[in-house]
Amino acid sequence: MTKKTDGKELQKQLAWEFPNIGKEAPEQREKAEKYCRDYKGFLNRGKTERECVREAVRMLKKAGYKPFDRKASYEPGDKVYYVNREKALIATTFGKRPLAEGLRINGAHIDSPRLDLKPSPLYEKDEIAYFKTHYYGGLRKYQWGTIPLAIHGVVIKKNGEALTLSLGEEEDDPVLCITDLLPHLSAKQNERPLKDGLKGEELNAVTGSLPYEGEDIKEPVKLGVLALLHDRYGITEKDFLRAEIELVPAGKARDVGLDKSLIGAYGQDDRVCAYTALTAEIDTKKPEHTTVTILTDKEEIGSDGNTGFNSDYVLHYIEDLAEMEGVPVRDVLRASLCLSSDVNAAYDPTFSDVYEKRNSCYINKGCVLSKYTGARGKSGSNDASAETMAKVIAIMEEDGVYWQAGELGAVDVGGGGTIAKFAAHMNIDTVDLGVPILSMHSPFELASKLDIYNTYRAFKAFYKN
Repeated sequence: MTKKTDGKELQKQLAWEFPNIGKEAPEQREKAEKYCRDYKGFLNRGKTERECVREAVRMLKKAGYKPFDRKASYEPGDKVYYVNREKALIATTFGKRPLAEGLRINGAHIDSPRLDLKPSPLYEKDEIAYFKTHYYGGLRKYQWGTIPLAIHGVVIKKNGEALTLSLGEEEDDPVLCITDLLPHLSAKQNERPLKDGLKGEELNAVTGSLPYEGEDIKEPVKLGVLALLHDRYGITEKDFLRAEIELVPAGKARDVGLDKSLIGAYGQDDRVCAYTALTAEIDTKKPEHTTVTILTDKEEIGSDGNTGFNSDYVLHYIEDLAEMEGVPVRDVLRASLCLSSDVNAAYDPTFSDVYEKRNSCYINKGCVLSKYTGARGKSGSNDASAETMAKVIAIMEEDGVYWQAGELGAVDVGGGGTIAKFAAHMNIDTVDLGVPILSMHSPFELASKLDIYNTYRAFKAFYKN
């Protein structure tokens, strides 16, 4: 054996590169394709956090889950769920081991960047009616102009009736749209920095242009829109004050690429992790540890509010589980292991300067394990311990899951946060695990089918062990 061959052999033993799944395990392509068909349907039916909860409850009931009763007793394999204010959900499969040995917790968020209607949104200017919006979460405002937008949300009428809105998704439905300048007149606008290409108060969606017929009145186009809303839904302008109405990109999830290897859709951050966590939860039968699968709200704005992970609703649920078994909740928490299931920024060759290639995640290399997030000097990060990393890596490798490690861009370039720090605040060992995403926080995000499938496999292995 030559010296060069010795070196190659040593390199094989000591060095490491994460493989491309499509090359190393081409047999997974068909499995990933099959798994992702239903995932695309989930995205189409769940464009808001409320819609995701409704769809999750439908799936859980179909799989035999029952509403959680803290006064009941449960056996290994029993399945329950709990809904918090129609915008967050927890599902559990009871395990064989006592709670004192810890839970397997998996938390993903189901809110996504969007445009919320302001409390008094409808106005008319120069014979065009508009909705005023307030953007939600970290989005690039210029990306939301000149695309079709659908209306989703809920209105609580004066009589207490809850009216669910969904308009713009069917082929014959009208859509809304935010206008932008034509190139011929945009010389001054072109001098703006990109972040101000469209400003917050310019995100005004066109809702109508025809005046109310028959009378000479003030703001006839606005009245025409109000009349249409009243005829269709029975609502008045005052009802907007009792509403949560969101504008989201209209249209369905699509296959992307001539090889159909990617999925393009709105809201994959973080509904891709929500769906993979939920289906892994459903497919778990009699796990060793009791599972706690959380689909939570408000992550995009800091996890605040009583449906966000920074509230105590998750802690209260775990307290209920502990009381059922007569175990101090602190013993349950410190023995538990949690995955903060959120996406990471996949390396984009077009914009390579904002990434550090050796420590980026890539499409088609599997789910991404992120030891820390945060910004600059890891500010706002959980920063998982070596022991936690070792546990999760061992779980995935035992089941042959394709995974990779990754940071959220180069140091000092940017940064971001997840729910991990809030789980860790409860003295739970926590680490981030999710799907690499291209064009994150845009109206049309891209994810690899192979990565999605392996994230599901990672979560299923996590629940089993």
